[in-house]
Amino acid sequence: MARLRAPGGCPWDREQSFDTIKPYLLEETYEVMDAIDKRDWDGLAEELGDLLLQPVFLAQMASEEKRFDIADSLEAINRKLVRRHPHVFGDGEARTSDDVKRRWDEIKATEKPARSGGLLDGVPRSLPALVEAQQIASRAAGAGFDWQDVGQVVEKLHEELAELDAARRNGSPSEIEDELGDLLFVIVNIARFLNVNPEQALRATNAKFRRRFDHVERGLAAQGKIPKDATIEEMEALWQDAKSQPPNTGNV
Repeated sequence: MARLRAPGGCPWDREQSFDTIKPYLLEETYEVMDAIDKRDWDGLAEELGDLLLQPVFLAQMASEEKRFDIADSLEAINRKLVRRHPHVFGDGEARTSDDVKRRWDEIKATEKPARSGGLLDGVPRSLPALVEAQQIASRAAGAGFDWQDVGQVVEKLHEELAELDAARRNGSPSEIEDELGDLLFVIVNIARFLNVNPEQALRATNAKFRRRFDHVERGLAAQGKIPKDATIEEMEALWQDAKSQPPNTGNV
C-alpha cells in the first residue's frame, strides 16, 4: 500500500482520501457478512482479505500525515483485549458470558473520559437505522430505562400496532411514518430481550424470501410464465411448495 500511494505508484490509490475510502469499508463489510451467510468459506477467505485492505489503506494515509500507522492500531486492540479480559489475563473472575459483558462495559466506562454529551451521543448517527436502534436501546436499558420483561414489550408492540392502524386510517403520511418507526423500534427491543440480533434475523429472512421467490419464478418458468402473467393463486401454490422444501444451508 505504501508503494501504491508513493510517487510513481497507482494514480487511483494516490487520489483517495479518508472520505472516499469510507464507502468501500462498508461495502466490504457487507460482502464478508454475505459470504458468512452463504457458508462460502473460499469466498469468505477472499472477502476477509478485501476487508483487511481497508484498515491498511486508512492507516497508510494516516501515517503519511504523521498521525499513526497500522502497528499503532494493532497494539491498541491488543492492549484493549488484555485490559478488558482480566478473567483471562489477570486475576479477575467471570463465570458466564453475561459476567464478561458486564465487566467489559464497566472497564470501558472507566476508560472513556467524562464528556458533556448525553449517554446516546456515542452512538453514531451514520449507522444503519436497525443497528443504531439496537445500540441506543441497549445503552438506555443499561442506564435502567427499560421494560421489566419481554411480556411488557409485546404489550407495547400491540399498542404500537393499534396506533399505526389508526394513523393508516386517519393520519397523514408523516404520522404513518412516525408510527411505523415506533413499531420497528419496539421490535428491535423484543429482539434484545430474546437475545436475537435483529440485523442478522432480518438478513436471514431476506435470504429465505429470495430462495422461496426464486422457486416461484422457476416453477412459473416451467409453465412458460413470468410472475406478472400468473395469478396470485398460482404463485401462492408454488410458494407453499417452496416452504416444504428443506433449506439449502450452503446457500441460505
